Amino acid sequence: MKQQWQAAKQVIRQLETAGFEAVFVGGAVRDALLGRPGHDVDVATSALPEEVKTVFGKTVDVGIAHGTILVLDAGEPIEVTTYRTDGEYVDHRRPDGVIFVRSLEEDLKRRDFTMNAIAMRADEQIIDLYGGRDDIAKEVIRAVGNPSDRFAEDALRMLRAVRFSAQLGFTIEPATLAAVKEHAHEIAFVAHERIAAELEKIWVSAAPKAGIDSLVESGLAHHLPGHIEDHQARWTSFCANKAAVGWAYLAFLNKDGQGIVESYRLSNKIKNFIQQVLAAYNKLLDGWLPFDYFTYEQDVLEAAFDFAIWEGKALPFQKEEISRKKESLPIQARQELAANGHDFIEWHEGKGGPWLKEAIEQALLAVLSGEVQNNKEQIRDWFIHDFLNEG
Repeated sequence: MKQQWQAAKQVIRQLETAGFEAVFVGGAVRDALLGRPGHDVDVATSALPEEVKTVFGKTVDVGIAHGTILVLDAGEPIEVTTYRTDGEYVDHRRPDGVIFVRSLEEDLKRRDFTMNAIAMRADEQIIDLYGGRDDIAKEVIRAVGNPSDRFAEDALRMLRAVRFSAQLGFTIEPATLAAVKEHAHEIAFVAHERIAAELEKIWVSAAPKAGIDSLVESGLAHHLPGHIEDHQARWTSFCANKAAVGWAYLAFLNKDGQGIVESYRLSNKIKNFIQQVLAAYNKLLDGWLPFDYFTYEQDVLEAAFDFAIWEGKALPFQKEEISRKKESLPIQARQELAANGHDFIEWHEGKGGPWLKEAIEQALLAVLSGEVQNNKEQIRDWFIHDFLNEG
């Protein structure tokens, strides 16, 4: 972040030298005032996109239609966006166009919350036209201007208010919350992928249960897939460091992994994680066997363990034992099995068939359970004397 700030400051200085106004804007300024680690550092300027491109030697048109140019001159890539106002919002999702302006005040006016409508000059002078610093000090999330107007423009802002409350531990200011309640049904206009991105930030926030409570209190939960309001109390102990755990828990509470995946259009990677966690949880209730520790990755096992704790299940071991049990397995991957398919076919006198897959699976089980050592000769003896005889 320090390198990004320095690069952004260099970009601002170059724009100022060229006769334009330029400032730090957005979440980076908010997080700096909060003393929190930030992410991308963005710059806003009175220079039009084509004027920005004349100031710098290396640029990329990443979003020129909306006024955004990526500047590469300063060592770190910095997004520079022309001051703008938004055109008419016709679908509660996006404006039908943008109008470039020279006024920072006009640009800040279009932003969602006061804490995100603060700008900072290169000399660290703060431009706070809407009381954002006071709201940060009071730990309040307040819409810029009329909250109903802001949410009618972009319905996702309602969910962003809830997400920020979970991330920062802030409360939503009463008039802003009232407007969320009034417009909650309009969240249906927002693409589920955008909704999913906000929910993921709630799952991994400092206070996910507070986020769930705000979703319910605001009325948003009623209009989101997953019957969140029906399971509100069961999120009390939820805590996760990866968003996929939140999706898996939502699927678990709904007993419908596929429905959650389809509703929020989740990736195949998350879909597979959900399926594995739910399967591992079901097996956990009967007690995990060595093959389960072998089959599932540690993050899957730990998520299933957490589910059991959150659901009040008594478990006979501690979470820390999962890694120890995995590490103590005779083998960690199928490739480590001392015998392969060719060996089994050779021991079966060259006769292939459907039995082969079963033989390999049974050999894995025998090795993992300690019945047979991971040694080719011992596996051969087991195959001839036990597997073939049983078959």
